[in-house]
This record gives sequence, C-alpha cells and structure tokens, in this order.
Amino acid sequence: MSKQKLELTWVGKDKRPKLEPRILLEDASLSYHAKHRVSEADIFDNRLIFGDNLLALKALEQEFAGNVKCVFIDPPYNTGSAFAHYDDGLEHSIWLGLMRDRLEVIRRLLSHDGSLWITIDDNEAHYLKILCDEVFGRGCFVADVSWRTTDNSNNNAKTFSLDTNHVLVYGRSSEWAPNFIHDDAKRSHFKNPDNNPRGPWFDGNPVNNPALRPNLQFNLVGPYGDLIKHPPNGWRWSKETIEEKMKTGEIRFSEDGKRIIRRTYLHDMDKGLPPSNLWASLDDTGHNRQAKYELKNLFPEVPTVELFGTPKPERLLRKVLELATSDGDLVLDSFAGSGTTGAVAQKMGRRWIMVELGEHIHTHIIPRLKKVIDGEDKGGVTESAGWQGGGGFRYYKLAPSLIVNDRWGNPVINPEYNAAHLAEALCKLEGFAYAPSETRWWQHGHSSERDFLCVTTQNLSAEQLQALSDEVGGENSLLVCCSAFRGVSADKAAGRWPNLTIKKIPKMVLARCEWGHDDYSLNVANLPIAAPDPAPAATAPPARKKRAAIAAPDLFGSGGEEA
Repeated sequence: MSKQKLELTWVGKDKRPKLEPRILLEDASLSYHAKHRVSEADIFDNRLIFGDNLLALKALEQEFAGNVKCVFIDPPYNTGSAFAHYDDGLEHSIWLGLMRDRLEVIRRLLSHDGSLWITIDDNEAHYLKILCDEVFGRGCFVADVSWRTTDNSNNNAKTFSLDTNHVLVYGRSSEWAPNFIHDDAKRSHFKNPDNNPRGPWFDGNPVNNPALRPNLQFNLVGPYGDLIKHPPNGWRWSKETIEEKMKTGEIRFSEDGKRIIRRTYLHDMDKGLPPSNLWASLDDTGHNRQAKYELKNLFPEVPTVELFGTPKPERLLRKVLELATSDGDLVLDSFAGSGTTGAVAQKMGRRWIMVELGEHIHTHIIPRLKKVIDGEDKGGVTESAGWQGGGGFRYYKLAPSLIVNDRWGNPVINPEYNAAHLAEALCKLEGFAYAPSETRWWQHGHSSERDFLCVTTQNLSAEQLQALSDEVGGENSLLVCCSAFRGVSADKAAGRWPNLTIKKIPKMVLARCEWGHDDYSLNVANLPIAAPDPAPAATAPPARKKRAAIAAPDLFGSGGEEA
C-alpha cells in the first residue's frame, strides 16, 4: 500500500519553475539618500527592487538566506472578478501554485527567529492557511488575526458586510513568539493605595486552570476552617506551589477566609502582555480609507482616482513590526504596492527590502520614500515613531536573462552582459560569492578560503591553463569558466592540472534554469476559456471576442495591497 499524506492538491501542483538566479543591477540615478546624517542610527543600505517578484526573491536568496527577520506580504486576493469568463476553479490552482513558489523561497530567506505575516481576505484565506501549513509545517502556525479594515459597515451588502481581513502569522520555527506589548492603557488598573514597597499591584487575576486538570482538583481549608472548593477545572498550581506563593504574598486568603486571591505586581510584568488575535481598534491598526488619506496628504496634487487603489495603513505595519522585529532588523515585502512597508520600516529604524514590478514603483513608491527620507512626510506613524528623516535606499533592477538564442537559435551569453556582470552571474549560479580580487587577476569569486572561480570568454590554450595552474598553486582550487579550451582533452585536463576544474560557457549552465523567462506573474489572458452560457445566437458573442474583451491584470507581478 502506498504511503498517503494529508495535503491540499490542485491542478499543476507538481510543476515547479526552474528559476534563474538573476543578478541585481543598481541604477544610481534612482537610488536616494538624505543629504546629511540625521542620527547615528540612520540606515542607508535599504533596497528597492524593480522586477518580477519571484525572480527577485530568487536573486536575493544567496545573499540573504537565513537573514530576514520579518516578511510582510499583501498578495493579490484572487477575488474572482478577473475570472468571470474562465473555467471555474482553474484560477485557484494557478493562484496556489504561484503562492507556493514564493512561499518556499520566503521560508529559506527567513532567519530561525523570523516570521511571516500575510494579509488576505476570505476568498483564499483558508486555502492559503493549508498551503502555509504544508510549506512551513503546521507546528509553525502562530495565529489567524482578524483585522478590522473599515470604519463603516456596508449596509448594502447582500449577505454579510465584510469588515475584516485575515492576517496569517507563521514562525520560521515552531518556537517563534511575538514581542509582548507594553501598553500603559492596559495597566491603568494597577494601583498602590497602601504604598507597598514592591510598587503598584492588582488583585483579581485568575486562580483557576483554563484546561481540565484532574490532578489539580483538590480542596483547600481556610484560616477559619472553611472548606474552599476547587474550581471546575482545578487550580492553576499544585498544592505545594500555592503554599509557596502564600509565603511570598502572591496568594492570600480573603478577609472572610472563604476564598483565595492572587496579587500581581506591575514590576513582575516586564515582558509585557501577549498580543490579541483581534485587531479591532482603528486607532491602533488603522483602516483602508485612512491609508488612502495618508497617500492623498503625501500627493495632494494627484487626483484621488490615480492614487494606489487599496494601500495598507501605516498603523497596521507599525503593529506588525512592533510584534515581529527590533531596531535594525531586516524586513522584506515582495508585494510592495504603494510602499507602506518600506516607509514604516524606515521610520521605525528597521532595514528593509521591497520588490515591485508595477510602474507605480516610480510614480508612487520612490516619491513617497523621498518624502520620508527628507522628513517631509508628517503623516502616518511619523509622530509616534519620533521620525525626523534620514537614511536612504538603493534602487535595483533585475538583470536580463543570462542566456539568449542567437539568430540561428543557438543558446549564447546575452550580449548585454559585460565581463563583470558575467562573472557575477556565474558566481551566483555556481554558489560562489562574487568578490573580484585587486591582486589576483584570475580570482572573481570564492566559496571558501582556498576555493576560487575565474570567468573568461577566451578560448584557453594548454599553455595558458598551465600558467594559470602554476599561479593558483597546489594548495588552492580554481573553477575556470571559459568559452573553450584547446590542446588537451577534457579527460586529460583533470589529471594534468588537478587544482583546476574547467567548464565551458554557456554549456555548463544550459540545463540549470528556464532561460529567458522574465514573467512569472498570473496572466489571465492565458487561461482556457469556459464554454459560453446558453444564449440566443444573435446575442451570444463568440468566445474569441470574449477573451479579447477581458482585461489581463498582472496579478503576481504588481500585486501588493490589493483587496
């Protein structure tokens, strides 16, 4: 009998893309930094990446695997409005496949103490929960937070007014826990009327056990001989522990001796309070309409209809980053949308990486970040974070595919690549760190202190290889990536130069990746057309026209902050 497992299945689940690990090219003209340092805590090495977000995640993997403390993503919600004329159910399979591919790379990017936060609505939340269980492990699920997204209900709703979204929270490990909250408003009941030297206190925290514990179902005897019956589930502690707590004053009898009271001191709550999974306070986590106001205040000259459709409020991101990160931690958002994650991370002293394919990276995100850096953004969480400006970011775009076909259909190195870019790309493909040496002309990268890589487009002779072997030395090894070599067969080369491994480009990498694939987004126009509904021949449009009339939103390329 074959082994079976509980899993979510969908059409095309077994298909996985062979992603090309592209290099990132900085465009200094679009990078931006404050004109002067505002404080010693200013962060300048943030990254804004323009390109397909799945390819961008893969491009980041070699450098940032295990280093990202928090990933916040707001993927397209797959509302179905774009799929009205297509085969029912197929869009869910494509959506799940594209999400799975991204989640797997995100998991590798997260640090051991990192966490993933996903905003999603009811359309895919429950499928996404099962998918995340499969990728991260069910034990890494932390919470499904209900976030109130609107400040007024929809009175015209046909069934329910949808006033909340989900925020799914996963830890990279099952031991992950959020930062606890220090909220003075939730501690106002702590008083010190008797000038207790231990400070403010509160009587009334529960002494009963929240779970059924038969071993803790014992009765107590009060100081006047009264029987104090145990709570239905039992006490919170053993009899020995209760006696110890009575000695310290944490537990004591009531004045009539018929019950026990627990006293909690404020100074014993230094780690704060656990967060709730209900985010209903608009003052605390904001709402979508407030987020639009924030953008409108930043860009008053832009017509409202041209602003980003459904941005996330800065207060929501502040809440997430307070729970998931500390100063200087690295935050990633691969569906950048209007750039809220980077703006809030900048204000809160976190490092950040954002990825966006849509043109609004230039029309919305960059202008917004410039205002944040220059201290001109007075809205959002600016005041609560004490933000005065500073820092900066570097703008990158994905390099084109390394391999293209020439006019005869033969795979060749992309002529857009110069020598440095070629060396960096081959380092990434071979797992080497790109680090050209200033003293060793043949060292373009290294994987250890003694293992190096050299890239050349020359056809190397046996004499050139011998000279290279002599210079590398017997204690080191060198991977030589060249267009060709002559004067010796491949079999004899290994025996003649044991410190060299020779590979031909581009042959050495042809089978590694899907070359020339620049778009891993969901293109609705490529979906099969459903059979048209029965209708009079004179009024039923042919399927071909129906297909042409349907917009093809680039959901997974320029997603983010879509509701």
